[in-house]
Amino acid sequence: MDSTGTAPQTLVSIKPSAFDAIHPPEKSVMDTCVHCGFCLPACPTYTLWQDEMDSPRGRIWMMRKAAQGEAPLDETFQQHMDHCLGCMSCMTACPSGVEYNKLIEDTRGQVERNIPRTFADRLFRKMLFATFSHPKRLRSLGVPLAIYQRTGLQSLMRKSGLLKLLPARLAAMDALLPTVPLNPIHSLPTKNAATTAAMRTRVAMLTGCVQDAYFDHVNRATIRVLTAFGYEVVIPESQGCCGALLVHSGLEEEAHAYAKRLIEKFESTGAEFIVINAAGCGSTMKEYGHLLRDDATWAARAAKFSASCRDISELLSPLNDKPEFHALPIRIAYHDACHLRHAQGIFTPPRALLQSIPSLDLREIADGNLCCGSAGVYNLLYPETAAELGDRKAANVLATEAEALVSANPGCLLQLAASLRRNGHAELPTFHTVEILDAALRGISREELLAGRRA
Repeated sequence: MDSTGTAPQTLVSIKPSAFDAIHPPEKSVMDTCVHCGFCLPACPTYTLWQDEMDSPRGRIWMMRKAAQGEAPLDETFQQHMDHCLGCMSCMTACPSGVEYNKLIEDTRGQVERNIPRTFADRLFRKMLFATFSHPKRLRSLGVPLAIYQRTGLQSLMRKSGLLKLLPARLAAMDALLPTVPLNPIHSLPTKNAATTAAMRTRVAMLTGCVQDAYFDHVNRATIRVLTAFGYEVVIPESQGCCGALLVHSGLEEEAHAYAKRLIEKFESTGAEFIVINAAGCGSTMKEYGHLLRDDATWAARAAKFSASCRDISELLSPLNDKPEFHALPIRIAYHDACHLRHAQGIFTPPRALLQSIPSLDLREIADGNLCCGSAGVYNLLYPETAAELGDRKAANVLATEAEALVSANPGCLLQLAASLRRNGHAELPTFHTVEILDAALRGISREELLAGRRA
């Protein structure tokens, strides 16, 4: 009591947040997490390591501590945030609806700005982003890579064991390399008329980066499928990257620039929908409204753009008047790309399309909710962890006794093919979902389909 008889008040010291002022993880979103633990078995890193700090619940706890000024942004914080694959499986499992995607992406921006990386790590990451987010650069690499493969040099390197002498990250780049086409100058027709009597509407198609450079056959199959379903398809030229890898890696400023360029390209097409055949790209493009929320000039345009984005399965599956599929008697295992199933919440549409093909036998993969280890460039940054997840997925795929593996994301297809090859099953072919739909529409036989991929 003081001289007036009043009890002294205790002063509460409020510590400053460890985060900077640029998009710190939102308190309201963090507070949605009630730490129930439903996310734990859904999280790939927690499944592997059983470490609380490598679970979504643990990472959110660390974010809260940093926001309250009770934990620094240091190497430990960086490590646990880096370990997250960003698969968003926790969002599917969460009963409280925590928007973990917004939390981890904002937090990764904080990590990149405020926690220094080693010189080697910075150099490797710069090399990745200077390559994988530039379709023209990827194309220019196509000729030397194709020569490396077709001269037998790649086979020699693998059989000799020389790759094991390289750093794990560089060895992973070889392991994940697709069969590179010898057509770096290829181009898609910019206007593609519907092949049905009546046109539904006009759609504009994203060609992607890795998809454009090394999966041109998937883009061409996508055009054929869309036009067979009655859509006019336009392909904006020189599209560039959507910025997905940059968003998922915390490079906000660069991602904003990519998003704005892409929005401008597609606005001029007059298309009702923007169709995407790569799950990682689709999840990012649907979030442009959030990404550019603070930009008065772009926020409304970005939100309108995002509202028009559709995964191809999402666009086609609800249609009642589908074209006729020919029978395709083949056993396939369908792998859910995480950014389709979890980030976009698209689970039934691709299955419904595939199951509408007569004689096709669709097999489900055990633990299908768990990531295959691809996760953008995660399998290049953390190849050992990615390989462990890939091996688990490969074993579950083989248990289905499928004749082919199907997914809706180029990164997943590369990761799964590498995992199957590492486990002695290089003969099991992998296909994008639209390749199966295209084959059934064109009447390609099971034997032709499998022989074409194994050739």
